[in-house]
Amino acid sequence: MRYAFLVQYIGKNYAGSQIQFEAGEEIKPTIQGELEKAICTLIYGASNCPKDNKRPIKTIFSGRTDKGVNSLGQVVHFDIDKDIVASNFIYSLNEILPSDISVSDLKIVPDTFHSQKSAKSRHYRYEFINRRCKNAFDGDLLRIKYPIDIKRTQKALNYLLGEHDFSSFKSSGTLNPSKICFISKAECKRCGDRIVIDIIGNRFLYNMVRTIVGTLLEIEGHNLEPEHMLEVLKSKDRSKAGRTVSPYGLTLIEVSYN
Repeated sequence: MRYAFLVQYIGKNYAGSQIQFEAGEEIKPTIQGELEKAICTLIYGASNCPKDNKRPIKTIFSGRTDKGVNSLGQVVHFDIDKDIVASNFIYSLNEILPSDISVSDLKIVPDTFHSQKSAKSRHYRYEFINRRCKNAFDGDLLRIKYPIDIKRTQKALNYLLGEHDFSSFKSSGTLNPSKICFISKAECKRCGDRIVIDIIGNRFLYNMVRTIVGTLLEIEGHNLEPEHMLEVLKSKDRSKAGRTVSPYGLTLIEVSYN
């Protein structure tokens, strides 16, 4: 039977969402590793849960998030030959998981459902502070001292709407050879001294959102025209874009399905 649920996490203490191996050893900790260990312990008991890739439970994520990236709506599915009482399972699993990972909304899904391949869109949000002086409650968020013009920033974002080759905004770690993405929403707003950027697309390349934000900051920081974003997009050249900003402040908000 196939189950799916939502996973929320704060990513700063993890090497990313996906289990990774180096020289045959699992890089720890990861969200997937902690989740599989907790599910296995709950269903089979701790003594029956071997380490690393030998666990009987395998989780599939809707997408990979990097070290430091958060999630409010990561979708994960897994297969198991046991019936699960959703309310009891969710409660018990949350008691086992680390305090910075939680799960919700467990559901039975068809065997044809795939958390990654069935997804139609993904919603990411990047937040940063726009203030000269630091505040003790800024946490790990990026702080930009020069003023951000929301109208100019929005104009730059508008050039990303639609289907494009986003090669200019990818990092070298992109495994999928396809660089074509469709962006249905790209909006910027100010909430007090925070800037919030929401981007929704059918798929995203490795570090794409963080590089888009870095390019926006380059436009504002060097007083470039918003059309610079279009020039970068058309160039398909990573060296033309801005830096890849800090992962802190990036959150996977929601994954949508039919």
